[in-house]
Parts: sequence; structure tokens; C-alpha cells
Amino acid sequence: MASDTFYADLPPLNQFLDLANPHSYVEAPADWYALITDVVASSQAIARGQYKEVNVLGASSIMAVLNAVAPLEVPFVFGGDGALLLVPPSAVQVARSALLAIRALARDAFGLDLRVGIVPLTVLGPQQAVRVAKFRFSPAYCQASFIGGGLTYATELVKTDPTYRLDRPDDCTAANLTGLECRWQDIPSPSGHTLSLIVAALPSGGYVNEYLYSEVLETIHDIYGEWESYHPVAPADLNLSLNPWRLRAEAKARAKSPQWRDRATYTARAYLESLLGLGLMRFNVQAGGVEWGRYKADVRAASDYQKIDDMLRMVIAGSPAQTEQIVAYLDDRVAQGHLVYGVHVSDRALMTCLIMDRRDRHFHLIDGADGGYALAAEQLKARLQGKVQNWQTYSRLARRRQSPGLKLRRQA
Repeated sequence: MASDTFYADLPPLNQFLDLANPHSYVEAPADWYALITDVVASSQAIARGQYKEVNVLGASSIMAVLNAVAPLEVPFVFGGDGALLLVPPSAVQVARSALLAIRALARDAFGLDLRVGIVPLTVLGPQQAVRVAKFRFSPAYCQASFIGGGLTYATELVKTDPTYRLDRPDDCTAANLTGLECRWQDIPSPSGHTLSLIVAALPSGGYVNEYLYSEVLETIHDIYGEWESYHPVAPADLNLSLNPWRLRAEAKARAKSPQWRDRATYTARAYLESLLGLGLMRFNVQAGGVEWGRYKADVRAASDYQKIDDMLRMVIAGSPAQTEQIVAYLDDRVAQGHLVYGVHVSDRALMTCLIMDRRDRHFHLIDGADGGYALAAEQLKARLQGKVQNWQTYSRLARRRQSPGLKLRRQA
């Protein structure tokens, strides 16, 4: 496969459980670059009520890079308060400019500090691999997953070594955020709980049992049923918001300028587009190549509610009793020294949309409301510090190698 088209040429998997099998992954091209963003002090921002803004900045990192490198297809994972992407060398300069523009946007429009960095995969050692797989959620949407420990290590490099961080120049151009939308109301859990769950397998004897994730997934299936039972997005609960105040995060990101008139103009246009969308969906109109009567089902099918980026990340809808069951299982595995986890419990999910083409190329980033992945990650790190010296130690230990592991007993 040619380097630039590595991800586009990667055959997709059709069963999510296959992502728990290390043999499903291939090495990323050695000349590619890892792009890493995260909101500094995101938990404090969330405590101030800025969870929507934190999510929008994580999504903006992805949207800006996708627009900058188009038409190249590149892998990415949304982490709630940040993102991970891989790009080829031919796209790294335009991606760098896009990241700097989002860093400037975070400071100027949101009053937040977005840490951004670029790490060449060539600086990673042989025991910090970046291996990639592609899972097909629907005919129109494929989601990337990563294992190997390399992106965990690269993230630590960005946090600890200024060599890999990007500063904000005063003269950077605005990012192209065309397609970034945040227009759905929060999505209530049909059974009361929406979990943002992060699970990280721990090294044991120098090895990480990557097959452990298949056991976790099978346990989730035993507790919740198959994926339809715990999917956090139900079409019946998808409703466009007509509250202009709920459009403020999108307006801050996409208005022509921070001036109140430009933001008000953008908000008014987004409001009218939402009204139009409501009518098109209600009356099952077919327009612009989109079957609007089934658009909500398409949104659900293109939602990134489960993925792997050296850790298993899932947003799960279920009941309080099911939450108790999965937490009890995870606590038992923590006590055995096999994993650490973080979980944040809300009663609804939050959706941020990346619209490249409403007909057949739109992605919907899912997180739990009121903190989601960002607060789950804080809990995971606290547990991890009780297992190893610190988070950096884990990064060095997370050397993904083949291990006998657990036999895959069931297909998702």
C-alpha cells in the first residue's frame, strides 16, 4: 500500500469483537506522524460547566485536520477532551497549521488551553508500536482503532517534552471547521444511566494481554445484551435543539469572528437550518440526495460509541443495576492486577457531528454528558497510580506484544 493511501486501502473489519484481536491490526507506516490534542485542566473546565466546550474543542481538532488534508483519508479517535490522528508526511504541514489554528481558537473563543503536538512515528522504539485497524459501523462509516502502546507513549511525549508541542503563533490563520455541528439535544438514556467507560489492560510479567479486551466485551454483552441493547443513541430520542443558547459552543467555534454580531448571525442561520431539518425529517422528504426520513437511523449507525486507542473506550446506555454489575466485574479484575478502568455516570449522552457529506460521509462523536471520557480518564489515572509509580511508568510498560490470551468465544 502506498503511504498516503495506507488507511484508505486498509480493509475494514465487520465485527467489533475482531478489534480485541491483536492479529487484526497492521503497522502504521513508519514515516507517518501522530497528532495529539487535549484540553489542559479539562476536569476544572468541566466543573465550571464547560463540558460542551471541552467536547467541541476535541471534535474541532479532528474536523480541522480532516478539512486540511482532504481528500486524504486518515485515521482518528475522539477522546472527549482531545483527539488522536495519524497523517502521512505529505499532509503534516497543513495539519500542523490546522492544529495551531484550533489552539488559538481554544484560547481566544473559549478561554481554554488546548495542548497540541506532533510526534514522528520514527522516534518511537520497537516496543512502542502503532498498529491500526478499521471497523465498519455502517456502509457510510468506518472507525479507526489503535493498539501497540505507541500512541500512549507519544501522548506522554507531548505532555512532558516541549520538543513535540506546538506553540501558538500570533499570525496563524483561522481553521476550516466547515462541517462541525452541535445541534442535537443531549440524548437521554432509556434506562437511566449513560456510562463513559475506559479500560486499560495492565502489563504482567512485561506483557500486556491484549486479548483481555475480548473478555471485557463479552462480559458487557452478558450484562447488557448485544450492541443494540446498549447503544447510547436511540433514533426516537434524537431531537434537534431549537434553543439558541445550546448552539453557543458551535457559534463560538465557527462564527466569522468573536464579535457578538457575527456569533448572533451564525446562531440565527444554524437555528433556521435546524428548523428546516426538523421539517425534512418529520415529513420524510428526500432532498439533496438525503433520505431525511431515515437520517436519524443513519446518525445512529455512524456514531463512534465504542473504539480502542491502546485502551477500550465505550459509551454505554443501561440501568443502574447493570452499572453495578459491570463495575463489580471490573473491580474484581483490578484486584487481580489485570486492568485499570475509569467510569463516569450520567443520565444522557452528548453528540458532536462532523459532516463531510450528509448523504454518505458524516461522523458523530459520542460522549457522556457532564464530563464523560475526560472524568473517566481522571479516575483511571488515579487507579493506575495505585498500581504503578505513575502514568509515565505505564506508558513505558505498555509494550504491546503477542500473548496467548483468551480464546475468542463469540462474535459480536
